[in-house]
Amino acid sequence: MNENTQTPLIDPSIAGQSDAQAVQGSSQQKKAKPDKGGFFWGVGRRKSSVARVRIKPGSGKLTINDKKLKEFFRLQQDQEAVLAPLKECDAMKSFDVFINVEGGGTTGQAGAALLGLARAMANYDESSFAKPLRDARLLTRDGRMKERKKPGQPGARRRFQFSKR
Repeated sequence: MNENTQTPLIDPSIAGQSDAQAVQGSSQQKKAKPDKGGFFWGVGRRKSSVARVRIKPGSGKLTINDKKLKEFFRLQQDQEAVLAPLKECDAMKSFDVFINVEGGGTTGQAGAALLGLARAMANYDESSFAKPLRDARLLTRDGRMKERKKPGQPGARRRFQFSKR
């Protein structure tokens, strides 16, 4: 390589801009765009459940695995958990929500749907939804998982009965 050839120290994408413009352009947040159907996506997980959530502006229709909320989640606490992000942002009638959830039990599925919906709303408009959802701790994944079974014992903590003689 020729010794006289030097690599430019300035990024070509910001060349010709003032320092303030270059710093401002590099720190801007990328705006999420909807997919072909106009949906914003969010994926939530809780224990062994996974929820894939799609939202788009609409009248407030909410379906989970092609069922209504009260048909899919019988317990009131699970229904309230799924609706928590919408209530937190006063957006109950603002979005049509489509949730596909699989794995785990009902409470884990409700927790996964909650996180997926909160993430989808944050993707839709980060400036107005992300802060209240984060303050309410709805964008935080609950990392508690089932403890694994250990060898030489019947469960995760339970030991076989001890016999002294």
